[in-house]
Amino acid sequence: MHSVLVVGCGSIGERHLRCFLQTGRASVSGCDPSETLRDTIAQTYDVETSADFETALTPEIDAVVICTPPQLHVPMALAALAAGKHVLIEKPLAADFTGVADLLRAHQESDREVSVAYVQHVYPFLQAARSFVKKGSLGPIKHVTFTGGGHFPSGRPAHTVHYSKTYYAHRHTGGGVIQDAITHTANFVESVIGPTDTLYCDCAHQVLPEVTIEDTVNISARHGDILVNYALNQFQAPSENTLQFHTALGSVKIEYHQQRWGILQLGETEWTWHEGAVPERDSHFEAQAHAFLDQIESQPARLCSLSAAAQTLRFNLAAITSADSGRRISCHDLFSNSPA
Repeated sequence: MHSVLVVGCGSIGERHLRCFLQTGRASVSGCDPSETLRDTIAQTYDVETSADFETALTPEIDAVVICTPPQLHVPMALAALAAGKHVLIEKPLAADFTGVADLLRAHQESDREVSVAYVQHVYPFLQAARSFVKKGSLGPIKHVTFTGGGHFPSGRPAHTVHYSKTYYAHRHTGGGVIQDAITHTANFVESVIGPTDTLYCDCAHQVLPEVTIEDTVNISARHGDILVNYALNQFQAPSENTLQFHTALGSVKIEYHQQRWGILQLGETEWTWHEGAVPERDSHFEAQAHAFLDQIESQPARLCSLSAAAQTLRFNLAAITSADSGRRISCHDLFSNSPA
């Protein structure tokens, strides 16, 4: 039985805490400066809580799950590694590259596991589709398209603080559609076709009340000779997301909302679908918790690595820079001094 400390007990922190408990492989405690959140967690899940991170980081703790605002991720992860803990960091890795090189170095010099919670790495249908695409049966990928969205307020539990009063309201705390939503898709796409070279981003606040942060984004990106298009908003009524990889010989379509992927070869008229049962939302987070505990037990890593998360952070910041400047941005040039 592993002892896991969840730091930051807001909406996503509570989900991590609950899902680590559901594995049956961990005893879990919570840490948050908010007395209200601590009381809610303690009463709902019958776990111990504390207000101070340094005090909570006791010798008995095996692993730390960091669910605080992004500007706190790196310093907390460094402190956890220095204390000899395994670390799972909620996405995005950080709000900027401050301290990221130090974190990568500290991880390399340790014998601890460190991963970033881009949860799509454990979606079975995504992993099956990625495996097929990377085999190259349809030839080289030439174009990737993603279109999606959903109603962001509806996805938040009723007892949580209004999104306008949370991290979501400001860029420096990881808010907005770029850092909160499209980052998941970019991370998955990069895991299939490699890092983004350049991108142009146009984004705007269109609908969501009580915030001014962008809730809608269009991004045109290049990965070598592969063109990629992303379009996403966080206010539309249907919660639907579709990702397609196109080659000269056919296409692979992924429907997140149906938890399935399909193949259509050139000349065919019907998709060949690989269906999967649509699980409860906690299912993927519980699978992620199992995968992290597996890594602690020296099983093969299945979650997003620190270096991959650093590349997706580069994507996030390039998108923000492009939107602010109106220019196409080179991820490599803009952050040439940042870690790979």
